[in-house]
Amino acid sequence: MPEIVYKNKKYEVKDINFMDFFKMAKENTEEIIVAKINNKLFDLTASISESGEIIPVTFNNDEGKEVYWHSTSHIMAAAVKRLFPEVKVTIGPAISEGFYYDFDKKSPFTEEDLLKIEKEMEKIIDEGHKFIREEIDIQKAKDMFEKAGENYKVEILNEIKDGKVSIYKTADFVDLCRGPHIDNTKKIKSIKLLKLAGAYWRGDEKNKMLQRIYGISFPDKKMLDDYIKRLEEAKQRDHRKLGKELDLFSTHDEFGPGLIYWHPKGAIIRKEIEDFWREEHLKRDYEILYTPHVAKIDLWNISGHTSFYKENMYPSMEMDEMEYLIKPMNCPFHILIYKSTLRSYRELPIRWCELGTVYRYEKSGVLHGLMRVRGFTQDDAHIFMTEEQLEQEIINVIDLITFVLKTFGFYEYEVFLSTKPKDAIGEARVWKLAEEALKKALSTAGLKYDIDEGGGAFYGPKIDIKIKDALNRTWQCSTIQVDFNMPERFDVKYIGEDGKEHRAIMIHRALLGSFERFFGVLIEHYKGAFPLWLSPVQVALLTITERVKDYAENLLKKLKEKKIRAILNDANETIGAKIRNSTLQKIPFMLIIGDKEQQKNVVSVRKRTGEEKKDVKIDEFLNMLIEKIEKKDLNI
Repeated sequence: MPEIVYKNKKYEVKDINFMDFFKMAKENTEEIIVAKINNKLFDLTASISESGEIIPVTFNNDEGKEVYWHSTSHIMAAAVKRLFPEVKVTIGPAISEGFYYDFDKKSPFTEEDLLKIEKEMEKIIDEGHKFIREEIDIQKAKDMFEKAGENYKVEILNEIKDGKVSIYKTADFVDLCRGPHIDNTKKIKSIKLLKLAGAYWRGDEKNKMLQRIYGISFPDKKMLDDYIKRLEEAKQRDHRKLGKELDLFSTHDEFGPGLIYWHPKGAIIRKEIEDFWREEHLKRDYEILYTPHVAKIDLWNISGHTSFYKENMYPSMEMDEMEYLIKPMNCPFHILIYKSTLRSYRELPIRWCELGTVYRYEKSGVLHGLMRVRGFTQDDAHIFMTEEQLEQEIINVIDLITFVLKTFGFYEYEVFLSTKPKDAIGEARVWKLAEEALKKALSTAGLKYDIDEGGGAFYGPKIDIKIKDALNRTWQCSTIQVDFNMPERFDVKYIGEDGKEHRAIMIHRALLGSFERFFGVLIEHYKGAFPLWLSPVQVALLTITERVKDYAENLLKKLKEKKIRAILNDANETIGAKIRNSTLQKIPFMLIIGDKEQQKNVVSVRKRTGEEKKDVKIDEFLNMLIEKIEKKDLNI
């Protein structure tokens, strides 16, 4: 008989499901989505069959949202099959916000179809259908889906090795699914289908193009309304839209998807980031490296990339009867430099950093502007050290990460510590040492964190830091990985104080991650209105009359002498049009120059926010600019 704990009380239960247990405990089961026991999720209709602490999972939990949205995707598929019986269903997972389902339909869905599907979903919800789980033999499942003409489900089943699989029935729709799900369609209170998109089956462009419908659902209408408002704001901040409007970057899929072309304005922002990055690393005793873009396949065989990362690497090329590969990572090159001479413990720690451009093959279906690309520059670093130095080096790295992120205006983070997985290599002692060092460093930095049990790489534990942007969205940027694998594979050693050889410990570390991705996050965070020190154009000089052209040109020269990025707009158009254009280009400061300003030897200063100040002395304005830029002030 299972013994369970709920709210610090012990219960012995027999022949009771989670729903009835919560009712017995006088809980509001309308809010409970699924139950959790021993770190596993269960349908509320499932019988309690094991001992442990029961936790009710609601929409307030990430796990609850995932189940809620996945259940809604089943309802959407049920609605599609009612309206379009000939459509074949594929997969319909929950995503970070909402859900999607991919369908194989001969003719494209239309916006009118979306409205019909949404109404049919509401009808199914109101009908109050249960989500019924059933475990069946895999052959029975194959026969059932073959008879229904659902060839995609059969393809999935052909790859499953287990003898049994689970299916879920909702209304008249049956889906192959592990679950769990909500108990009844009526728990879905508010839905919205958001958009249509094309998607290759399994993300592979060699497969058939499917039609993907995205949607969202919530337990109440207000949450949906708030989400729609936030979605509209996100559209206005879309880095692809702003990148084009502000002339920052472009992509040219016809000549290679996933490759970024940095335009002059985007490139000057990148230069400012790079200059700041290098300066801060040099202050902290890092040394800068530059390494090749290709290497013989032998190097990647030793590192293990050709065995565990091959599918993400570009095909090899042959030169001088030797096989070469484009680098997907920088680490093997840094190790080769380390091994170019015998190292002593006196040299350690060695901190090497590189803005290294790497190339990784991503399926075309997942490419997304700057956020998911095939060629990108990592702000990479590798630190070689002794065991005794590990904790302090991690503390140093966290300090650098938080300083750099705050400089760019990111103050809130989600932090995860990923621990030893089942397939880990290396001694248990060293794993324990590394995990404790990571925990102590996070504690010293005062960062709250969640533990991702078993989520570490096979070669060592890691810290992942996700930043929160202006819309409270999270983005993965910073990573600190302790590595036992590479030092072992490449035989990375140092001569210790005892005169003997010892294995070095290695840290892989990125602050911003990919420059491309971080730039995309910056664009959306600031809605293209960058802080003064990052703005591609910092000052626009706008003339009112032709008579002040010489005065304006002298001012432009003075600004440029002080390394202020400035432009002069002396076109034959109204001052209103000039102000409008500069505001649309999100230039921080505009200097309005007319006859009065020339006579007084002053300027009228207008910020992009609309705030104005007249009769400002030129030196006063210059000093203010220089001070803000030097301090990397985030406000203008």
